[in-house]
Amino acid sequence: MSSKKSAPLPASSGGLMRFFEDETKGFKIDPKIVISIPIGLIVISWAIDIFVST
Repeated sequence: MSSKKSAPLPASSGGLMRFFEDETKGFKIDPKIVISIPIGLIVISWAIDIFVST
């Protein structure tokens, strides 16, 4: 038996990284697309508002 005590692991995001690396079922969408779609809709909405109100 070892006399060395195991120290607690430091608090880090290592566990979260392992959690999100797991393969799951469903759609896989690039985060750039997820961010660009709402931004594009906002820009289109502003453009429509500017052209219709003048």
